[in-house]
Amino acid sequence: MSTLSQILEHKIIAIIRGVQPADVLPLAEAMYAGGIRLLEVTMNSIEPLAVIKEVAAKMGDKMIIGAGTVLDAPTAREAAAAGARFILSPILEPEVIKAARDLGMVSIPGAYTATEIYAAYKQGADMIKVFPATSPGYIKDISAPLPKMHLLPTGGITPENIKDFQKAGAAGFGIGSALVNAKAAVTPEYLQQLTEKSRQFIRAIQS
Repeated sequence: MSTLSQILEHKIIAIIRGVQPADVLPLAEAMYAGGIRLLEVTMNSIEPLAVIKEVAAKMGDKMIIGAGTVLDAPTAREAAAAGARFILSPILEPEVIKAARDLGMVSIPGAYTATEIYAAYKQGADMIKVFPATSPGYIKDISAPLPKMHLLPTGGITPENIKDFQKAGAAGFGIGSALVNAKAAVTPEYLQQLTEKSRQFIRAIQS
């Protein structure tokens, strides 16, 4: 099964940003226990390549690991070498799309307007991160004239509104601080809460 088809099947990409490197694996395991199968480690985190390498080695048969906040082609290549299987960007950078595709990785650039989203699609993006995801209504408005695009709204998505984004035409969802609190102490209690919150998101899209 291809990486893209697995992203389209599992839908929720959990975003880890600014977490202590030693805490990422326990967080990933807690989210996996709650049903999360896709994990993005942002490149503006601490030691992101080492973290991707560790988590991909330990969780690679259970979770698909990707790199986020990728702004240039060399970073995409480094992330691939560390074990990332998809590349996310907050921006539309043609060189990053090309590098990801050359490496056989899923390319998910960021775009917002209809023109940017179509440009990303034309340049070979597999999915398009709609950032910021202001509302389900916006996703619906974009999906109507551009039905072929796999849109991944990111930011502001909660268990309460994720179904609305899904009905509006979203193919997947990037979820950061609504799932992982980078400031929380990683205690057994917190990990249990994270597993339960992961379950809430999964239940919401399956309901």
